[in-house]
This record gives sequence, structure tokens and C-alpha cells, in this order.
Amino acid sequence: MGIEQHEQIELELAILIRRLGSMTSEHAMDRSAYLLLRQLSAVKTAGVKSLAEALQLDVSTVSRQATALSRKGWITKLADPLDRRAFSYELTTAGQEMLCDYRQKRTDSIGRLLEGWTEKDQELFSRLLHQFNHSVREDSKKST
Repeated sequence: MGIEQHEQIELELAILIRRLGSMTSEHAMDRSAYLLLRQLSAVKTAGVKSLAEALQLDVSTVSRQATALSRKGWITKLADPLDRRAFSYELTTAGQEMLCDYRQKRTDSIGRLLEGWTEKDQELFSRLLHQFNHSVREDSKKST
């Protein structure tokens, strides 16, 4: 693959990020909240450090995000019974409902965008996007 393809991919990604941002701006949840809630939904409970590692963020960033989500009533802080200084977070019912609603809106939007695509093209796009995200994640691990 040559520089022309890389330049085209870079341009398409920039356009995609801008368009996706405007598509989701009408909904009530920002990307950082969504990803943190998704992670908590997957693991049920987690401490700030494990969330930071999973999301590849600083502990202070996750702590600020968790505080904001807690104020909204979407997550709750659980004290560790063995070590009162330690705690973890879990989704509240309101947080789970908000996540499910937002996720459904996003999934519906993607479905509408892919209506004219064949099943094979959708599977290929999904696989290649996953592969690209994996490469981005691995590259970011190298630089930290």
C-alpha cells in the first residue's frame, strides 16, 4: 500500500470522526461516558485502576469521569469490605437503562447507514474495522 492509500484513509477517518460526532451529539451521552459505562457493563464492578487500564486512560481521567457519572446517578461507588480505603464502581439501574437506550440508538443509526450493503460487505467492514482498532490499540501501548 502506498502513500496515496494512506492519505485517503487519513482523510476518510477525519471525515468519519467529524460526521459521527455530529450524529451522536443529539444524544445525552458523550463518548467517554459511553465507553466507561460499556466497560462497567461488561465487567459488572471495577476499580478506577482497572478501568483506566482497560480504557487506556490515566487514573485521574477515569476518576473525574466516574465522579461525573456518579453525580448523574449512572454509577455507584462500592466500598471494599476488607479495605475501606479501596472502592469499585458498578452501574446503577438508571445507568444501565441509559446505556441500553443510547446503545440502541447508535446501533439503529449504524443499521440505517448500512441498509444498502450486502451481509458480506457488512461482515468485511466489521472485521477490518476491528483489525484497524486492534492495530491502533497495540500501537498506543508501544508509545506509553
